[in-house]
Amino acid sequence: MVLNNIEHLLEKYENGETSLKEEQQLKNYFSQETVAPHLEMYKPMFQYFVVNQKEQFTKQLPLKSKKVFNYKWLSIAAVAVLMVSIFITKPFNNEELMLTAAEKTEIKNAKEALAIMSKHLNQGTAQVNYLGAINKAGTQVDYLKEITNPMDRLFKNKK
Repeated sequence: MVLNNIEHLLEKYENGETSLKEEQQLKNYFSQETVAPHLEMYKPMFQYFVVNQKEQFTKQLPLKSKKVFNYKWLSIAAVAVLMVSIFITKPFNNEELMLTAAEKTEIKNAKEALAIMSKHLNQGTAQVNYLGAINKAGTQVDYLKEITNPMDRLFKNKK
């Protein structure tokens, strides 16, 4: 009678129609050492359920989530800032800026002052032109060293 009841419960279990009480009866039956030979294949499955029910998770779970910095949004923000800054600094119309007569004379005076300063600075460079001639003479002396030591040249070519 018990075996017929277990087979009936197994059939209901496979169809997904058992209650928790009936499943507990199946677990109890298959946890015994002696099981009907034709039902031996179900024993590991129900033993797994019993063992699995006793398992507990003991690891601590972090409750705070780590904030991940998204660099894609940073690049999008950088492009947006760049576009806004270009739009703001660019004049809204293509016309030249209107300068007053006083501003035009100030610009003219600044250009003249810079031209005078440039002229005086260029006069100072004329006094150091002889350094170029010294540099040229130094390279010629290096060539003379090559000529005076022909043995070194021969040994260099053999390597």
